[in-house]
Amino acid sequence: MKIRRWPRTPSTDPYQSGLQAVAARLQLQLNGILFGLAYNEFCAPTLEEAVEHLIGQGATEITVATTMFTPGGSHSEIEIPDILDHLRSKHPGVALRYAWPFDLELVADTLAEQIQRFSTVAPHSDR
Repeated sequence: MKIRRWPRTPSTDPYQSGLQAVAARLQLQLNGILFGLAYNEFCAPTLEEAVEHLIGQGATEITVATTMFTPGGSHSEIEIPDILDHLRSKHPGVALRYAWPFDLELVADTLAEQIQRFSTVAPHSDR
């Protein structure tokens, strides 16, 4: 797909730029664990390409996470599991895990912290 290889910049694709910033911060927190970034649509690399690259670097255990936090999406519930099933059959010696679904209480806690950063009202303690 030509659009996947289209040259992107922070001004032409702020989503990719933002995701790369999150990934860079995440990688620092993973203490040297091999790390890759992949996309479902429009950007490269694909999940398949990223997994193949990690395997080429010697990974024998790969955990895939998504930025789609809530149930109900075809990418997170159908497409990613299908891709991982295909890759598992292709690489039976590699443990491929999918870190999904998210703990929705943790997602809500993260969103509450974000909202409180922008709020002028003193936060409640409902926890």
